[in-house]
Amino acid sequence: MALKAVLFDLDNTLVDFMRFKKRCSEAAIRAMVEAGLPMEEEKATRLLFKMYKKYGIEDQDIFSKFLRKALGKIDYRILASGIVAYRKMKAGYLAPYPKIRDTLIRLKAKGLVLAIVSDAPRMQAWLRLAEMNLLEFFDFVVALEDTGKLKPSKLPFRQAIKKLGLKPKEILFVGDNPERDIKGAKSVGMPTALAKYGQVTKGKEKPDFALNQASDLIKIMERDESY
Repeated sequence: MALKAVLFDLDNTLVDFMRFKKRCSEAAIRAMVEAGLPMEEEKATRLLFKMYKKYGIEDQDIFSKFLRKALGKIDYRILASGIVAYRKMKAGYLAPYPKIRDTLIRLKAKGLVLAIVSDAPRMQAWLRLAEMNLLEFFDFVVALEDTGKLKPSKLPFRQAIKKLGLKPKEILFVGDNPERDIKGAKSVGMPTALAKYGQVTKGKEKPDFALNQASDLIKIMERDESY
């Protein structure tokens, strides 16, 4: 059965999110220390990432929570310094992996529908696509708010299938996390491709295809007559 759509995870599949998050967070900590935070940068960075682990990497109030933990209160002078530094680094750093844009162009030229299934909040997902100048390629985003469930729950994948109006075998899912992306997509009958170039988490779930770089997706489709 020929493919008619490709669904992508966002973080660590289209963008090197963890590297981006680390750079932006380090810039924020450096600015907060310079603004008067009485902690060494290395210690403060470790504390911040412990809090990301506790509250979630997408927590929009993480710097306020961090300051309450570090100081017992929010110092708004320090908070403002950290937020501005984070935003400046974000604006200059967020970019897609190599060959992503060219791959998306070629997929669209083949007539495929492209969309996102992400655990990120909806606004953050759309903002990242806009910041990377990739909005034009994607018809929709299934985000956390749509089902309230994180991958590998079947619900986000079923929501995408419903929006597409296609059979699962007609939809390829591309993601970096075997136990979330690959497992979840396989559970609803989608063929899968593991974005090894962005893989952070190992897992036992085996994909149908492995991508060492984004453009391998085109090679796989052109090689396999059924696609």
